[in-house]
Amino acid sequence: MNILIIEDEPVTARNLQRMLQDIDPAINITAILPGVAASVSWLQQNSNACNLIFMDIRLADGLSFGIFEKTKVEQPVIFVTAYNDYALQAFKSNGIDYVLKPYEMEEISRALQKYRKLTGGHLNAGAQEQMVRLLKSMQEQPVYKQSFLVHFREKMLSLEAAQIAWFYTANEIVQACTLEHKQYTIDFTLEQLQQQLDPHIFFRANRQFIVQRKAIQEVDFFFNGRLLVKTTPEAAEKILISKARVPAFKAWMNA
Repeated sequence: MNILIIEDEPVTARNLQRMLQDIDPAINITAILPGVAASVSWLQQNSNACNLIFMDIRLADGLSFGIFEKTKVEQPVIFVTAYNDYALQAFKSNGIDYVLKPYEMEEISRALQKYRKLTGGHLNAGAQEQMVRLLKSMQEQPVYKQSFLVHFREKMLSLEAAQIAWFYTANEIVQACTLEHKQYTIDFTLEQLQQQLDPHIFFRANRQFIVQRKAIQEVDFFFNGRLLVKTTPEAAEKILISKARVPAFKAWMNA
């Protein structure tokens, strides 16, 4: 079996490759590609070189759905993603599947078994149409990050985004503070988080803070047309909304 891996995190890609070959030593990884552009180029030149694709959703240069817009993909696709969105459940009804990060070998093995049920390793017409409809649905409804894997002492914990009151950055280190006033270091910049978090729930207050709606307890007027946002739990520094950002903040609060 020839498998293509499309994943922009090198460590994750290597782990997936190792798992696949541990499950079945006969598996050949034809290529590991980091983004949309590289994948489109490779698929256009090697359309018959793989039987199955493991594909992340968020890649270095955009969403992987862009691949389907720029080239024909005939192989079954198993999405490997950190985003647990309800639309992904539709994969369960046909030859397309998904594995949620952080994944385990059992999940990878189950996905491979599902692939093997497909006749000749190709999607039938009905399954192909379901895939196209699903991709369009997922494009119309963006998938936002639901949880973060964080280090705590000598353990790794899964931290739900819904439990985070605010994100704060200082000295190039980003801290997430939960509604229960527990703080963890997050391996993302505020710019990356701003793209990954649901904008209906989280707001980029300024260069240092992203706040969650549920954490906001009070908003006061401040000097020079700014607003002071008070949260529970209370932040170590003042969360100020600049005069220029006030209209956007008010619109967000009224949504």
